[in-house]
Amino acid sequence: MSLATVQRSGRRSRGGVEAAPLRPPVAAGMTGGHYKPLTDAEMQRIHDLVLQLLEELGLSQITPTLEARALAAGCWMDDDGRLHFPRALVEDVIARSRRKFTLHGIDPRHDIEIGGKRVHMGTGGAAPTIMDFDSGKYRESTVSDLYDIARLVDQLDNIHWYHRSVVARDAQTILDLDINTTYACLSGTTKSIAVSYTDSASVRAVIPMLDAVAGGEGKYRQRPFCTAVCCHVVPPMRFATESCDALEAAVLAGMPILLVSAGQAGATAPAALAGAVAQACAEVLAGLVLCNIIDPNCRGIFATWPFVSDLRTGAMSGGSGEQALLSAACAQMAGFYDLPNSVPAGMTDSKLPDFQAGGEKGYTISLAALAGATMIHECAGMHGSLMGTSLESYVLDNDLVGAILRTVRGIEVSEDALSFDVIRGVVKGEGHYLGHPQTFARMKSDYLYPQIADRRAISVWEEAGSRDARDVARDTVRKLLGSHYPDHIPASVDAALRSAYNIILPQQRMRPHNGIW
Repeated sequence: MSLATVQRSGRRSRGGVEAAPLRPPVAAGMTGGHYKPLTDAEMQRIHDLVLQLLEELGLSQITPTLEARALAAGCWMDDDGRLHFPRALVEDVIARSRRKFTLHGIDPRHDIEIGGKRVHMGTGGAAPTIMDFDSGKYRESTVSDLYDIARLVDQLDNIHWYHRSVVARDAQTILDLDINTTYACLSGTTKSIAVSYTDSASVRAVIPMLDAVAGGEGKYRQRPFCTAVCCHVVPPMRFATESCDALEAAVLAGMPILLVSAGQAGATAPAALAGAVAQACAEVLAGLVLCNIIDPNCRGIFATWPFVSDLRTGAMSGGSGEQALLSAACAQMAGFYDLPNSVPAGMTDSKLPDFQAGGEKGYTISLAALAGATMIHECAGMHGSLMGTSLESYVLDNDLVGAILRTVRGIEVSEDALSFDVIRGVVKGEGHYLGHPQTFARMKSDYLYPQIADRRAISVWEEAGSRDARDVARDTVRKLLGSHYPDHIPASVDAALRSAYNIILPQQRMRPHNGIW
């Protein structure tokens, strides 16, 4: 029986009245946490090591201003210049840190609440190259690519924020890079954005831009829609000076802070996975302590991002099974601390949107989501172990993460879902469920339908040209980028920004034109 027949039959059986859907099949913020690679006792042992690392080993290379703040809070410096964190202070900060907060979108309809194992999916990374849409060859990425990716993400329902995923290689200075990255992200989407700021000067430079988009001086602080990504440590157990300056400036400006530790197991983190998880937790908690010393009400995100090395070569292996375990274990440890958190997943080692990419993305993202990661970064668009990206992959990955979110939602067990009356009625009646009102209602509430993945019969697919998913995704990219030019920033505000900053994104790229699309 065809789908159309099912729909007609369902409508007839209700006297022409369509039942309201129960709820969408997937949504931002569904609760994960059912997958647990670590036992409770193992999490406690890792936590004990985390406290030991912070108190007995400490971190080196703290900045002078943060050192002064930390010493006043009870930390101490040893003769080797390492800052030590007393376990009582660490545990106090964990206990009083914010358990949840709103990550604002530029448009309030894209606000999301993070914390409590509520799962969200988004972009991330700093790829220096992008696969050219026409030639299929990798080239250096540009600010126009940042803007185009933002425009795609703006229209993809299962990608909940836009953390810049490529580096604008056409920016001439570090300050221009950070300013233009912020501008391209702001202009291309109304979702929440995230930018990695190199130093405090960059943070201070973009605050007036964020205020202007928010509606005036001081408005951004009221609804901070741009997260500062701070790789505040250089593993193992050293602070990154410029990033710590950026961290301090961002906290003072009221920005949400993504506190990233990105050690590489077997290189800058222990090869033993438990040790890699413990080191990452210690390094991120060191940053969280500093943020809370600056502002006890800060919006800190516990971003443990330990990566994996292929120990035969030393190269990063973002699509490995070990990476899936590391990210899931880090999500579980964040749940142990009950902190809003982020882990990386979906960083395939494949250079193409192919079988390898789909498999590696599928199991790494699934484990992180089912382990209850609050935010899963880098789960869309990335290739070559974060060294490249491709436009069609964002469309393909939107389908993939939608299906994964459906597994996070799980199976409803309720009086209606158990369906005794439905089963009895069908068994004694027509003998099938195709026309039953419950079937039609739950077709919309319980089942997610892919936009790209092909479920047609082989013969129908062949008659339609035997096209693969990548071909279909490319059509979608052309359609979305050819028609969607966000205009949420008023023209007068945009003109003022272009006057105040060295904006290198051409204005003609921001309106319909006879260009690539």
